[in-house]
Amino acid sequence: MKRIAIALISLLALTSCGTDAPEKIAKGQVISCTQIETDATKKTGTTLTCLDGNSEVLLESINGPAVINVWGSWCVPCREEMPFLRELAATGKVKIIGIDVEEADMESARKFVVEQGMNWPNLYDADGSTKSSFGMGVPITWYLNSKGEAVHKHIGVLKSRNQLFSDVEKYLGINL
Repeated sequence: MKRIAIALISLLALTSCGTDAPEKIAKGQVISCTQIETDATKKTGTTLTCLDGNSEVLLESINGPAVINVWGSWCVPCREEMPFLRELAATGKVKIIGIDVEEADMESARKFVVEQGMNWPNLYDADGSTKSSFGMGVPITWYLNSKGEAVHKHIGVLKSRNQLFSDVEKYLGINL
């Protein structure tokens, strides 16, 4: 009887130990950019290809409210902020658009989207042509109001869910 009790206590102790295993991330998917709302009257600016390879979007024509996150698969801080962006996307209350910059090839970008659980449209900037619009470095997160105007630019990694959600509420007026 004593052995059974010791075995049960040992088993309980072992099964209650935490693990350092990484969080299981649901697979993302490369989403069509046709769902990005644009202003057809705007005709000039920087045109980027959608990661699905089937369409292009004029950057200056994007309508908001939206969060635009500029990332690269080679960027460690970009990986760190993805859980917060996934949480924001899960609310369904604000559009997210990703822009992959200076990637070696489109396939690397697509792989990153799937691995990081990204389920929002992503554009591809192979040559860094958006630097003039967004500035140097990644990650950068832009907040566009309903007129498509940039109302806030966050340079660097988003450090928490609360920071991202607070910025969406403050700059876009969307209650989360």
